[in-house]
Amino acid sequence: MTKAGDRRSKGCNNPCDVQSPSSDGHASSVSRTAPSVPHPASADTHFSSSGICPPSSGLSVLLYQPEIPPNTGNIARTCAATHTPLYLVEPLGFSISDKQLKRAGLDYWRHVRMKVFPDFDDAAREIPHSRMVYFSARASRVYIDFSYRPGDCLVFGPETRGLPEKLFASYPGAVVKIPIDSSRVRSLNLSTSVGIALFEAMRQLKAASSMRRKKTRSSGSCD
Repeated sequence: MTKAGDRRSKGCNNPCDVQSPSSDGHASSVSRTAPSVPHPASADTHFSSSGICPPSSGLSVLLYQPEIPPNTGNIARTCAATHTPLYLVEPLGFSISDKQLKRAGLDYWRHVRMKVFPDFDDAAREIPHSRMVYFSARASRVYIDFSYRPGDCLVFGPETRGLPEKLFASYPGAVVKIPIDSSRVRSLNLSTSVGIALFEAMRQLKAASSMRRKKTRSSGSCD
């Protein structure tokens, strides 16, 4: 039986580009260069008025050697909905053109800014981030008690193994966990964990931004 970690992505061997699934069954090119970040004014206005942290927060999500295609597809949908760049570190447990991956992402792939890296070294060098925030069941700090910063990159490990501890030692950052009752379940689904973490970080940054605006208005008022 082939293990998930051994199924290296056949769609990610070209050093120039990878193939991202699209809803019509055809692959669209995703460059390995840094993802573009232009946002139409209407999109930014929608994000701000809807109460969601705007794209200027700079949050991003990195999946280290993900194994299950539907999870990555669901995460891609979440990233599309929140203007969040998605980064994948090889080896992957599936091909980028996998049918399950396409199905989970539905027709949202055109809105996903994604890049695939051959290893974590390249990712750490090239991703624009202020800090790496690692999510691990072995952490002592709870994710909701952690203060997120604009530009944080939220890092998640493979479904069956989690993040290796060598990453924490080799790359400075913060390590947090999402608490669960481990006597009942071993772990949360990866796409669920990413959603929980990303929206908590967005909530905190939105609240901090609102507080700054209130202080600015208060300091400029006349008594």
